[in-house]
Amino acid sequence: MSDLVTRLRRHNWRITPQRRVIAETLEGSHVHFTADEILERACERMPELSRATVYNTLNEMVALGEVLELAFDGRSKRYDPNADHAHHHLICEGCGLMKDVHAVGDPIEWLPGDERHGFAVTRAAITYRGRCPDCQDAA
Repeated sequence: MSDLVTRLRRHNWRITPQRRVIAETLEGSHVHFTADEILERACERMPELSRATVYNTLNEMVALGEVLELAFDGRSKRYDPNADHAHHHLICEGCGLMKDVHAVGDPIEWLPGDERHGFAVTRAAITYRGRCPDCQDAA
């Protein structure tokens, strides 16, 4: 059983065959697929899967807090199953490839006190940008 399916079961979420295929499609390191990419990959295993089922399932997974919905620079939303581990993101400015970054230390502590403007900072999301090796080679 996949890690995401196990986490979803803890919410007493009914794991239908369609939901299982979608959750298993999200398994792996550095997974940040769009809904259309999830649909395409999941349909390889379950051709009758509908776009509405994928979108509804993703919305439910996000609402449960087991999948992160990410939107950067007006690009399509991407879905990150690594919701149970604090991390940041590295994004290619050329092709949009996204990788997880597990930085050392607490990024909240990186923000100097005088830059907090009285906020009680509870979380931080850092996005690194650059060009992946493929885009560097293409330039």
